[in-house]
Amino acid sequence: MAKNRVICTKNNIDYLSIRKAMTSGARTIEELVELTGVCTECEGCKSELNAILSSVCGCKKVSLETVVNAVKNGADTVEKVGEITGAGTGVDEETGEECGKCKGLIQNIIDLGR
Repeated sequence: MAKNRVICTKNNIDYLSIRKAMTSGARTIEELVELTGVCTECEGCKSELNAILSSVCGCKKVSLETVVNAVKNGADTVEKVGEITGAGTGVDEETGEECGKCKGLIQNIIDLGR
């Protein structure tokens, strides 16, 4: 699981703000610019935005593409997506408890189908 840290150093936009924008439906850098104000020019934006956008579950290393494909193939609940992909079923390394921080994003992917 990724820790919160500043990604866009120019505009001081952190990882959690980017993930919240994704949970609201952002799937492109342009949408992240609109929803979060990331600059796309600083070193953090250049080196991390694409990886963040392409990932859903850091605990289980499940990509956005994998989750979208599961949804397109009939997984219509967060639990079904988890059964198929493992997303949302990870354990927080620090606390040892179920993480599930990506479940909101998974639900948004189900709702939008993308």
